[in-house]
Amino acid sequence: MGRKDIFAFPLLCDRRYYFPMKTRNLGKSDLVVSEVGLGCNNFGMLIDRESSRKVIDKALDLGITLFDTADIYGNRGGSETILGEVLGARRKNIVLATKVGKPMDDAGTMKGASRSYIVSGVEASLRRLKTDWIDLYQIHEPDPLAPIEETLRALDDLVRQGKVRCIGCSNFQAHQVAEACRVSAASRLSCFVSCQDQYNILVRGIEKELIPVMESHGLGLLPFFPLAGGMLTGKYRRSEAPAEGTRFAAWKDLGRRYDTDANWNVIERLERFCIERQYNMLEAAFGWLLSKPLVASVIAGATKPAQVEMNVRAAGRCLSGDDVAAIESMPMVDA
Repeated sequence: MGRKDIFAFPLLCDRRYYFPMKTRNLGKSDLVVSEVGLGCNNFGMLIDRESSRKVIDKALDLGITLFDTADIYGNRGGSETILGEVLGARRKNIVLATKVGKPMDDAGTMKGASRSYIVSGVEASLRRLKTDWIDLYQIHEPDPLAPIEETLRALDDLVRQGKVRCIGCSNFQAHQVAEACRVSAASRLSCFVSCQDQYNILVRGIEKELIPVMESHGLGLLPFFPLAGGMLTGKYRRSEAPAEGTRFAAWKDLGRRYDTDANWNVIERLERFCIERQYNMLEAAFGWLLSKPLVASVIAGATKPAQVEMNVRAAGRCLSGDDVAAIESMPMVDA
């Protein structure tokens, strides 16, 4: 088996060649999501509306139901706007997730998790998304200036009003998630049902503290950067400049974060694993994440329909217990 076989799939468009899309519950909530989610951060930034439409159409055709965006994606509002324009009546067929909290202006005044900003933020997202409700509304990052009870009360009001079905958090530390769950229980407020954090074969730091907290409270995990910005696809090589149009070329800080000798050592070890076990890199990356019961959906972005196809095909192949253990034995690197 050569290198081409490790990294690439034949692009078969006949759906008979795809495993049926499986679904999982998001934590203890009643949200049922596809095992592969579509990350929409490329919309309005790396690709325009028509290119985004093709990706969205392909995702829907292949059974993807979780669409994850944020107010800040697409140069502040672009991603949500494209989703609102493209989905149309199909919006009711998906689980639509978005986020609030990161700066939406250059002055840094439109950000955070205060009651006033959450109330204005959700209305802006609903307007851009052209919808009456958001299935999963997530706090994008902790706000040191807003007490967590204020944040949770504001979110609870949105749930009671029917504007939001469930709430989640992203980039919270373990003790912050635990405190939020404690406050929700004590005050009988809606509780986070999920955490969205970076998690992949290369970056496994959340296993130390965050995952045990999530397990104890029944929260679901939505891992972002499951392919380490593309590093787990084989599109980048050690000591070679990234090709134009790739994430590492567009986001140089991201490329520098992952471009380390320690990461390349793991990648090369994973390549040997794939040759020996007859997997490709995508299958290893998706299969390892989906072997974790806590993971509800693997959120992967795409700039082309073919990438959506490859992600769905990769998720359809399960790793054996021995294969998961072999990957677990690889060094953990915190990028």
